[in-house]
Amino acid sequence: MAVLPIRITGDPVLHTPAAPVGEITDEIRTLVADMVDTMIAAPGVGLAAPQVGVGLRLFVYRWTDDDGVLHEGTAIDPELWLAPSEPGEPDEDEESEGCLSIPGERFPLRRSPAAILRATGIDGSRFEVRADGWLARIFQHEYDHLDGVLYADRLGHPYGKAVAKAIKKNSWGGPGKSWLPGVDDLDA
Repeated sequence: MAVLPIRITGDPVLHTPAAPVGEITDEIRTLVADMVDTMIAAPGVGLAAPQVGVGLRLFVYRWTDDDGVLHEGTAIDPELWLAPSEPGEPDEDEESEGCLSIPGERFPLRRSPAAILRATGIDGSRFEVRADGWLARIFQHEYDHLDGVLYADRLGHPYGKAVAKAIKKNSWGGPGKSWLPGVDDLDA
């Protein structure tokens, strides 16, 4: 399989709602395999199709929890149900997240503590995963990408201002910018 370039914030595909996948073809299976290779090479815990320039509603994830349990899969045409999030300011140590499309930056963001993901797997079967903690955060982050939303779009003051400054400093925010894991030296 192949490692694909990851689009950087400002590319229109990242800021546009993705289209349904529908039928799972050999092209989709190849895309998913390439996305897994790209996610691992980056390294990341999730990757949505818009991040590799494909405006389709699918994401892959791979994360090992504190108990050593590996959570991995492919979510095609997903639905995501969320528990209400707690009010208040996010904890900088416990709730900071990053994004491969805004490489090297991390900011705290309050997310729902629990989620239910319903989707189709790469084998064509429907599945449901009940998640909490970081797995719920991963699902929310990747699902946002399918709606054309980056985590930076959800940041409150002062973090929204800080990420905007980082984007400007790196000359991001326009179309056509990407980086290639394993080739480009970026702190993703």
